[in-house]
Amino acid sequence: MSLIRPFSGLRPAPEHADDVIAPPYDVLNSQEARDKVQGRPYSFLHISKPEIDLPEDTDPYSDSVYAKGAENLQNLIDNDILMREAQPSYYFYQLQMGEHIQIGLVAVASVAEYDRNRIRKHEYTRPDKETDRVKQIDALNAQTGPVFLTYRHNATIDDLVETIRQTPPLYDLIADDGVRHVLWRVDDPADIETITSTFEAMDCLYIADGHHRSAAASRVAEMRAATGKTNGEASHDYFLSVIFPDDQMMILDYNRVIRDLNGLDQAAFLDKLEEAFRIEPSSESVKPGQSGEFGMYLGGQWYRLAIEPGRIPKADPVGRLDVSLLQNNLIDPVLGINDPRRDKRIDFVGGIRGLAELERRVDSGEMAVAFALYPTSLSDLMAVADANEVMPPKSTWFEPKLADGLVSHVLD
Repeated sequence: MSLIRPFSGLRPAPEHADDVIAPPYDVLNSQEARDKVQGRPYSFLHISKPEIDLPEDTDPYSDSVYAKGAENLQNLIDNDILMREAQPSYYFYQLQMGEHIQIGLVAVASVAEYDRNRIRKHEYTRPDKETDRVKQIDALNAQTGPVFLTYRHNATIDDLVETIRQTPPLYDLIADDGVRHVLWRVDDPADIETITSTFEAMDCLYIADGHHRSAAASRVAEMRAATGKTNGEASHDYFLSVIFPDDQMMILDYNRVIRDLNGLDQAAFLDKLEEAFRIEPSSESVKPGQSGEFGMYLGGQWYRLAIEPGRIPKADPVGRLDVSLLQNNLIDPVLGINDPRRDKRIDFVGGIRGLAELERRVDSGEMAVAFALYPTSLSDLMAVADANEVMPPKSTWFEPKLADGLVSHVLD
């Protein structure tokens, strides 16, 4: 059983690709998806969020929704909007957002290697979200949302990417958000063998994003094994992935906004912070320039916070993360939020929205204080996963996002 393998992808006919690709299912709510598909009957949102084609009061987790997704997928296949590759292939997938470019390998990754932690995790999953993805995969008999994986960059793969990039792509598309999506097929047997063997020699892969999708794939494989539908090499024993080298990945900051000061006035709150942080007012917005530094927006004023070095547990891969330093030295002891997963007093703002969004949330009166964080590094993510630990919630915000509908994995 190999770590990864090629597969016969289900993908848009070239003339329809621009009409099919869609944002990931989990970045839009149902109403936003309904608005986005106006005049776009082939949008993959009809498969990934099929409640948009049912009455608005439909429970998005009802069986009728999953059945509608399967019906919509079959309609796109029957009408030749989507087509299936005759032979297993790999693909190289380039994402470009502004000047940033990253190129990953589209493959299917082994459920067995995921289960034995050769494909390493760094987040908890929620059973309800897993079950949603299990029902979706089972109803479609396909995996349509890729898991975002990463690996320590490799010269052999880098060289092959550069060779393939000189050939005409299958697609070269600009999505609504301005992100460019380019896809090349890799179907030469020698290239396929090079890719498979190179990845097989790697110690591990890491999940960057998609913990619920990978966990759901594992559950589907287990379900089908229980019915005798497996030999360890069946299509459901692998899950759809896009695998990027670590030196090309872009992680943005994931910031925090808090509704109140836990009964403190601003002066008392600032006094409390001095126990763990050096505080400097700033005449301009503060985007942290290094780990251990934070921006804080309070009462129309920006501050630069620097944690006291003695409070950084350097040997602890989770405790030394900036999200942990802020949580353990300020958000919990000062603001009284000890469970950021469930506490309604805290919210999270992806760095793609910028510092102006933090100012807006506070200036509107909705929130009392905002914190800008330095982005978690990929090396820190890997260290946490290598230690079999779990990162705090909302630690990483990856950009650019993968498109849905570009390539899907059918479970034969």
